[in-house]
Amino acid sequence: MIEFSIPEMSCGHCVGAITQAIKAVDHDARVDVTLADKKVRVQSDAGRDVLARALSEAGYEPTAAVATAAPKRGCCCR
Repeated sequence: MIEFSIPEMSCGHCVGAITQAIKAVDHDARVDVTLADKKVRVQSDAGRDVLARALSEAGYEPTAAVATAAPKRGCCCR
C-alpha cells in the first residue's frame, strides 16, 4: 500500500481528480481517499514515483503521508 498526504485536497472535486489521475496510470489500482485527513492510499503495481508524478501532473503535490505540510494553494474550485 502506497500512502500520500495531499494538503491542498479540500473537496469532492479534488477527490475525483486524484482518483482519476491514479486510475489513468493503473486502471486496476485500488484508491482510498480520506478527505478529512487529506490522505490517499493506493494499492497498485505502479511505483510510488509514477503515482506521485501523476498526482503532480493533475495539480496536486503529494508528500510523504507522515509529513504535515501547509497547503500551497486553496481549493481547486475557487
